[in-house]
Amino acid sequence: MKKKLLAILLAVCTLTASAQEKTADSTSRPTKWYDNIKFSGYGMLQYQYEDREGSDHNYFNLRLARLMLDGKISDFDWRVQIQATSAKGPGEPTVMLVDLYAEWRKFEWLRIKGGEFKRPFTFENPMNPITQGWYAYANVINSLVGYGDRTGEKSSSGRDIGIQLQGDFLKNKSGRNLLHYQIGVFNGEGINIWDKNHGKDIIGGIWVAPIQGLRIGAFGWTGSRGGMIDPNTQETLDIRKNRYAFSVEYDKDEYTFRAEYIHSYGWGATGRGSNTIDYSLGNKADGWYVSGIVPVIKSRLHAKARYQCYRDNSEWNRSKTMYEIGVNFFINKHFQLNVEYARVNDRTIANPDKHNYNLFDAQFDFSF
Repeated sequence: MKKKLLAILLAVCTLTASAQEKTADSTSRPTKWYDNIKFSGYGMLQYQYEDREGSDHNYFNLRLARLMLDGKISDFDWRVQIQATSAKGPGEPTVMLVDLYAEWRKFEWLRIKGGEFKRPFTFENPMNPITQGWYAYANVINSLVGYGDRTGEKSSSGRDIGIQLQGDFLKNKSGRNLLHYQIGVFNGEGINIWDKNHGKDIIGGIWVAPIQGLRIGAFGWTGSRGGMIDPNTQETLDIRKNRYAFSVEYDKDEYTFRAEYIHSYGWGATGRGSNTIDYSLGNKADGWYVSGIVPVIKSRLHAKARYQCYRDNSEWNRSKTMYEIGVNFFINKHFQLNVEYARVNDRTIANPDKHNYNLFDAQFDFSF
């Protein structure tokens, strides 16, 4: 199946390149639908060192590669995206379809998207990993939005299958919209998976943009994950996912400041990819982060700092806190080097003398 998906994508890419070449040579003919297809992609190469006692590592890694086709037909935009990653760990690559959707965009105040795409939850989740600015999404995003979700859902890159309504309205005198809304209905199981129960996840958000570059938002999520096993009775159960988030972001002239808080109510699983409920951690979790990225040399060098904390039982005795600093160097618009150091305090480690450790990460990214 994976080979077929790659073959289809490459075939369409060849058709796209041919169509674009013909367009350049014959501008007098009417525009066809295939003239609006764009082929793009990117790769992320990684080196990481961590001196955590018992699980220290020092490796080079092929973190991520993606190929995308974007197109437009009449009032519809569409995307197909395939990802190759070592999500299971170094040496265990996974190739999968991550995006497949179409969006009707006739009206600015009402756009309808259907297929597989990012869940409309938090400001950070919809961001592309090559532009997000850090070695990884914040731990609370990873754990409560669907990367390595608390419920045991397999890593889904923050995506699910469903349908979503969104729009922008309430323009000011300069024509800029002050209000955005989005709401969707999803399977609740992650990417490339049918629903395991009759319930659906409902996820939505709203934000205001009082000045240029500033967004202040709130998000809600209610739903369930099916097929979970009670370790005491071996019964198959649905577990609740009730979550909310508050977010603020300022992004203008290469200055980016963002802070988010997420709270989750509902049992977790014993680990990623697990269907077994873990009652020992309770039914609550939360986390937050505050980050800033500022230009040192405009369009060339950015400095960054981030503080983040995730608590898998909503208590300080199992908090994981990270203090991070780093730089992003843009060689040109297609190549960049990101370097980061983090001091970690991880109280999920049983030995209190081993709570603190260091992490260093360097990534070389390229896009086309």
